[in-house]
This record gives sequence, structure tokens and C-alpha cells, in this order.
Amino acid sequence: MMTTKNNREIQHQVLLWLLGLVISAATLVSCFQRHEPILRIATNVWPGYETLYLARSLGYYDDRSIRLVEMTSSSQVSQALRNGTIEAGCLTLDETLSLLQDNVNLRVVLIMDISHGADVVMARPGIAGLKALRNKRVGVENAAVGAIMLDAALEAGGLQAADVNIVPITPDEHAAAYLSGKVDAVVTFEPVRSQLLKAGAHVLFDSTQVPGRIIDVLVVRAEDAANHTRELKELLDGHFKALEYLKNNPQDAAKRMAPRLNGDALEQFAGIHLPDLKENRNFLSSDSLRLKSIAHELAELMIRRKLLQRPVAADSLADSSYLPGGMHE
Repeated sequence: MMTTKNNREIQHQVLLWLLGLVISAATLVSCFQRHEPILRIATNVWPGYETLYLARSLGYYDDRSIRLVEMTSSSQVSQALRNGTIEAGCLTLDETLSLLQDNVNLRVVLIMDISHGADVVMARPGIAGLKALRNKRVGVENAAVGAIMLDAALEAGGLQAADVNIVPITPDEHAAAYLSGKVDAVVTFEPVRSQLLKAGAHVLFDSTQVPGRIIDVLVVRAEDAANHTRELKELLDGHFKALEYLKNNPQDAAKRMAPRLNGDALEQFAGIHLPDLKENRNFLSSDSLRLKSIAHELAELMIRRKLLQRPVAADSLADSSYLPGGMHE
């Protein structure tokens, strides 16, 4: 009887010891378990950025570790990158150069699109041409793309900035400012372009007249890139898969994109070119000077137009290592 009792006590003690061992091991594993970092990518609404949202809709990446942050303007995206509240963002190349001037160390890891008519200067029907903008109210975002488009349009019309009444408005205000009569013309882009065309506005100037000058890129803060190798690879893989899906299943892709683009998504893509993987490698590879050359030419233009105060170091801007087949593969 005593033997049985002693055996039970021994078994009970062994079980308690094993249970304690399991709990200790689980606690130790929990303490040392690696938590995957979250990569936050900020964008404003623009068709060229929509592939990231299409990829999310199609489940091409893990949205627990990749988080798309929607903002109302590129100015907000720039500010978030400047403050370090996000790791990555979608911007135009000139906006990227402006951040470099402010000592924000960025890497371009993806060429998302090249504007070819999607950025426009639009006006009321009674304004027949660029020269007719004299003394008119022109709405424009206080950002690099708006400044470059307006500057080029005014130059084409033989006007100076002092010849028009500039009204600063953010992109989310573009349509309302025109429709309410607050402005006579507006420097804008898709999806507002399509909306205002239906409202009777017409295009005076577009980005086909400044070829290759408005390029949208995905940038990442250099100090954050190394901590997000897996997420960046997954994000870029998803982008190129979404491009293929858009090509092969345009109608379903358009339905998925319609809520954000607020209209005919396919129509809005007509004014932009979406570079494929091969083109991205040509832009970003270390043995290619393509992006470097474009960035230097753009920086010189921005300095001449007083959009930059000094030259910027763009030699190490391009980074192709996160593209599919790159060194992080």
C-alpha cells in the first residue's frame, strides 16, 4: 500500500517537473521568438500605385507584415518619410530629389510608372489656350509635380508665374475647387482628370509634352531597408504578379480597383506606362546609368526653376537588389 502511494507521489512529482519544464521552454521560446517587422508603405490615390492594392486584394503578399497606408496627398507621404513614421512610400522622382535635399536618405527600389498624359493642366471651356491663363486662378498642389507641370505649361504659353493667380490646393480638393468655381484651371492628374473631363473641362497641357520627366517610384528609407528585406521582396513580387493579372484579367482587375480610383480604372491607365521587370532592371541595375542620368537632369532643371536650392547626391539612389532575381533572391 505504501509502495503504491510512494509510486503515485513520485509519478506526480515527475509530472509536475515535466510540466514545469514545458512551461519554462515555452516561456523561453516566447522571449526569444522573432517578431516579423511591419513594412509600412504610404501612397496617395494614383493609378500607377494601384498595383500594390490590387496585389493585396489578390492575396499576393502577407498584409500582416506589409501595410499600405493611404494618404490624401504626396505632400503627406513626403512628410511621413521625412519624419520616419513610415518606412517606404510612393512618390515622383522629383519629390524624391526634394527629400534627398532635406537629408532623407532614400533608395529607389521600383519604377512604378511613367506619366504619359495622365498629369494635366485643365481649364474651363472658355479658356482656349495656355496664353488665356493670364490673370486666371490656377489651382495647384504645393508640391514638386504640380510646380514642374505648371512651370512647363506657363513656359509653353509664354507666361510667367506672376501672370496667373496661383491657388494652393491639395489633390483631394482639386475636383471640388473646379466644380465650385474656386479656380478657373487646375494642375491635376488621374482620377480627377477623367472626372473633370466629364464635367466639361478640357486639357491645355499634359505630361506627353514633358516626356520622361514625371516618373513614379517606390522608395524606402535606407536605414530601414536592411530590416525589411523579406517584406520588400514580397511586396515587389506582388506588384509584378498584379501587373500580369491586370494584363490577363483586365475586367476583374478594374472591378477591384474601381472603389479607390472612383471611376473607370482602365481608362485612367491610358495615360501612364507601367514598366515591367526587364525595364525596372534597366533603370535600377548597378551597371545602368539610366535612373542616375534622369535624376541628374531633373535635378538640374529643378535648380534652374528654383525647385531645389542645391545639387543632390543621387549616385546611390537606385537599388535593384529587391527586384525578383536580385541579390536578395
